[in-house]
Amino acid sequence: MLFKRRDKASTAENIRIFLWPRRSWSRSVNYILLRVNRLSGSSHAIALGCAVGIMVSFTPIMGFHFLAAGMLAYVVGGNIIASALGTFFGNPLTFPFIWASAYKFGHWILGNEAKEFKVADLLDIFSNGFFYALDNAYEIYMKPMMIGGLPLGFVTAFFGYFIIRKLVENYQGRRLALLQKRAREVVEAVSGEHKMT
Repeated sequence: MLFKRRDKASTAENIRIFLWPRRSWSRSVNYILLRVNRLSGSSHAIALGCAVGIMVSFTPIMGFHFLAAGMLAYVVGGNIIASALGTFFGNPLTFPFIWASAYKFGHWILGNEAKEFKVADLLDIFSNGFFYALDNAYEIYMKPMMIGGLPLGFVTAFFGYFIIRKLVENYQGRRLALLQKRAREVVEAVSGEHKMT
């Protein structure tokens, strides 16, 4: 396979890369922004796709963010690739804040008092069997996180839409101006050669 690693990375190395990219977070963020800017389509469709991806990042459906964002972007007319890039808003640095805020806000909306999140409680739930775990994990964690995550994700996506749209419009404007300048230079060069002959 092309570009495959010569030596397979260890599990510890894969975990480290997941938590901290090889080239730093700032370089990874710049790469994603560059990819978003270079997408073809209107600035509205690209920004809408990214906003959908950002919103889906606030839901607790880990492992299905790409799929959910792509389907939702298709329904609302956003760019599907941009929606996948937008899901990178949820990453190992932001997930603890997203999950904690969604969990507390969800319990607040439901009128419950949020319990302090403890890994030991989650392990205790799963020790009583798979179906018991699914039922209780859904009621205690997933339901409040979904109910709290959707409005928080919507608000974040709303502001993200306008920021991303402005960035894409600026990039596309600069790119169009550069292409027009090059086209004029080519036309002037060709017309200059034509006059000489």
